[in-house]
Amino acid sequence: MMRRFWAVLVARNKEFLRDRGAMGWNLLFPFFVVFGMAFAFSDKAQDVFKVGVAGEIAELPAGFASTKHLKFVAFGDKAEALGKLRHHQLDILVEPGAPLTYWVNENSPKGYLVERIMLGTDAVKSKPARQVVDGRPIRYVDWLVSGLLSMNMMFSALFGVGYTLVRYRKNGVLKRLKATPLHAAEFLAAQVVSRLLLIMGVFAVVYHGSDYFLRFQRLGSLLDLYLIFALGSACLISLGLLTAARVRSEELAGGVLNMLSWPMMFLSGVWFSLEGAPRPLRLLADAMPLTHLIDAARAVMTEGAGLAQVATHLYVLSAMTVLFLAVGAWTFRWD
Repeated sequence: MMRRFWAVLVARNKEFLRDRGAMGWNLLFPFFVVFGMAFAFSDKAQDVFKVGVAGEIAELPAGFASTKHLKFVAFGDKAEALGKLRHHQLDILVEPGAPLTYWVNENSPKGYLVERIMLGTDAVKSKPARQVVDGRPIRYVDWLVSGLLSMNMMFSALFGVGYTLVRYRKNGVLKRLKATPLHAAEFLAAQVVSRLLLIMGVFAVVYHGSDYFLRFQRLGSLLDLYLIFALGSACLISLGLLTAARVRSEELAGGVLNMLSWPMMFLSGVWFSLEGAPRPLRLLADAMPLTHLIDAARAVMTEGAGLAQVATHLYVLSAMTVLFLAVGAWTFRWD
């Protein structure tokens, strides 16, 4: 079994490495995206101030709660909200009560402005208690890089594996392999490992190459980050295999893969945070593997989380990987 698996794995790797155009695109495109977004947004702030609420938003003073251009986000965990405030992901944190208590990061210009706005409304009548935190700001590119790397992995996994299997089936390669002792599970496992090695190799080159120039802020362990991206890649590759398990037409495969990839790209938190999003939208995002990959990687990079803190995301990715592989192997067709 291992000999058959190894033969398919080596053949697939050689096929990709000999396609210099595809290999060059997989290496260069992520660099263009990371550097382009870093250049475009490095000096631009969001238009809306973000106010964290440690409690119920409805309990805030009416005048302050109705202020335009303030986005209120409720947090059940005050420690999590304070961590975001330290890293400038929130502009101010408010806890309703008598008296009203608020926390502000004195190193944040936006926090200063929101504090002035709040004290100019009816919130000042309750003589709010002021608390101060400090922390290094996280640049937009520091926050964005996890999403960009995950998005690149998604496209490489879905289209790299999905189109390859459909092309094999259309050209009769799978029909020939069916006549050999090779089993479907061995063939699919070789495809997963081959694409996983490629994706992680590209990830290492792009991440460390970009970090050399942009100096990303990474508060957590690099090893944890690699493990998270490896598991996320395996999950996305398995989804690509499941999609192409029975499809014969490249046109149909392209439509299905686009139907999967585009919603994930816009609803999984690649470009903007989903905090404060409507609950139905959040539930839809939580059903996507890319959401869990980005949330786990971003927590390690911007919050210093360990594997224990992101265990829920890892469990979901593991369960999805097993499910996609099992269904893909069961429904796989050679011809």
